[in-house]
Amino acid sequence: MADMLRKKIVVVTGGAGFIGSHLCRALIAQGHRVISLDNYFTGSADNHVLGVEYRTGHTRDIAMHIPETPDLVFHLGEYSRVEKSFEDPIQLVWDLNIAGTFSVLEFCRVKTSKLVYAGSSTKFADGGIGRAQSPYAWTKATNADLVVNYGQWFNLNYAIAYFYSVYGEGEIANGPYATIIGIFKQEFQQGLPMTVVAPGTQTRAFTHVSDIVSGLLLIAEHGQGDGYGIGQAREYTILEVAKMFSDDIVMLPERQGNRHGSTQDTDKLTALGWRPQVSLEQHVQEFKVSCTRFASVEKRVLVFSTTFHPIEGPAERALMQVMLQMSDVHFDVVTTLTDPTAAQTSFSLKNVTIHRVGRGNRFDKFRLMVDGAKKAKELTKQHRYLFIWSIMASYAALPAVVVRRQIQRTPLLISLADQRLSELSPIFRLIVRFLLRGADQISTSNAEQARGVSRLEPSSSLTRSNRQGDAFANQIRFLYNTVLNKG
Repeated sequence: MADMLRKKIVVVTGGAGFIGSHLCRALIAQGHRVISLDNYFTGSADNHVLGVEYRTGHTRDIAMHIPETPDLVFHLGEYSRVEKSFEDPIQLVWDLNIAGTFSVLEFCRVKTSKLVYAGSSTKFADGGIGRAQSPYAWTKATNADLVVNYGQWFNLNYAIAYFYSVYGEGEIANGPYATIIGIFKQEFQQGLPMTVVAPGTQTRAFTHVSDIVSGLLLIAEHGQGDGYGIGQAREYTILEVAKMFSDDIVMLPERQGNRHGSTQDTDKLTALGWRPQVSLEQHVQEFKVSCTRFASVEKRVLVFSTTFHPIEGPAERALMQVMLQMSDVHFDVVTTLTDPTAAQTSFSLKNVTIHRVGRGNRFDKFRLMVDGAKKAKELTKQHRYLFIWSIMASYAALPAVVVRRQIQRTPLLISLADQRLSELSPIFRLIVRFLLRGADQISTSNAEQARGVSRLEPSSSLTRSNRQGDAFANQIRFLYNTVLNKG
């Protein structure tokens, strides 16, 4: 690495992220001047490395934030989740990937800096059709094509690397942008079952972040052009990986865009001398030995819903579909009687127990706030729940917040479902703000709701908890929104 030993000005977009922070650490160790540009969408100041110059901003504005002329630009700072790209606004994916990368390319063209672009292995998934299986995959494949074209049109000095299922220290382990290994680690540590998206036979070439970084450094020094895959030769099914952690497994329904496999080609990189050093099995075993695990909990969820079968709307019907698809999880539903005939209505799902409160009239929703909390308190003495779940920030959410405060270790998820925050009266806005502050996760089903939450309670976080059950709650949150939006 004679050329890399010469001190350079190196820019890392996404330098406060998982992979970017490891790369920054390696570059600083080599003596380079390192500048990170990150908008902190998924990056964190917790990942900062001593000696790196951190600048906050969008890659779209890279020329404004970095007046220097770097020798080398590692472009890692993009939106990077497959299934989540169906849930997030397409404008967000476009803005972070297409608009941002175009500006980075123009910056490198004008500055004559070498570009190492982090492409996505989704481009090669399922025989090549993976490049269009999700908004994320399409934008990444399109960007890789544009990088190649810039090389042809403007003689841009570039190399494109493709990562395969990166894991390791500092990975995102909670919230909607968590990695597969990060989710399994959280679930194992919290005493939860492993959640596996069906069919479970999907294969991935899990590659440790240290091996990714060593590959990137080689590509920066010697790589030219497209096609530098950085991935382990050994592939595992998701079920095989889950069983490395625990045999206690809950299957989740299939998700749109979830590729079944991909073909990795590391020939160009191995020709440069790269070899992976860390195995997934070794990493998992070391993690299990070193972590402190909470006591196991039941496969049971405590649900609060103002109404439930047979009195139901889109939110309640989506809830029932989730229950139907997750037959190995038991749901205790605390709800109102509302109608005297509701208690006599037959209900066929064996994994659901309905606990009704009230006298069978329209005032039951008010009684739910007190009597529902009492009923839930009785239930929590009998069971240890995965998490508490309130359908909408309404009457049912108040007893949920009360119970959450009594059980410190069990997180509360509030799903806003089809609730319209813009139509709330002033007094209800104050109540909903209070409820949102009491939640560990707030799940929105569309972009308008997300904006409404930000305006209503700016200090709230859509996924801010690290408590026991949170990883499991996030998986169900995703499933619920998928069902709701389809319905």
